[in-house]
Amino acid sequence: MKVCLVGSSGGHLTHLYLLKKFWKNENRFWVTFDKEDANSLLKNEKKYNCYYPTNRNIKNLIRNTFLAIKVLRKERPDLIISSGAAVAVPFFYIGKLFGAKTVYIEVFDRIDKPTLTGKLVYPITDLFVVQWEEMKQVYPKAVNLGGIF
Repeated sequence: MKVCLVGSSGGHLTHLYLLKKFWKNENRFWVTFDKEDANSLLKNEKKYNCYYPTNRNIKNLIRNTFLAIKVLRKERPDLIISSGAAVAVPFFYIGKLFGAKTVYIEVFDRIDKPTLTGKLVYPITDLFVVQWEEMKQVYPKAVNLGGIF
């Protein structure tokens, strides 16, 4: 199985990295920001740099959509996993067009309100994971797996 792990640097990337037990033996690649924390954490990993800032930035949404087409056409992952933020949106939608399954993990600090990215990918995500039972009121089809930390 080939896995694409996509997310902003910082806490979102940390969330994905904490899933190491799952992805460590998989053929994988990362899509994240070209920032010091991401470069340090992923120094021995295959990584594609996406455009930022992403939140409510239409120009970079368009640029990341074209990046998603290019990267996903080349890599053809079976599974795309993200914990946000906005860079996940084009990768999930384009990934679905290429036949990939998607898993979205809503961030830990949201207990009763959705994130914008969560709202945008919820309709097309194969598995939507929340970390608080209260979030199932927001995302009824979600699965609560508890905290990743």
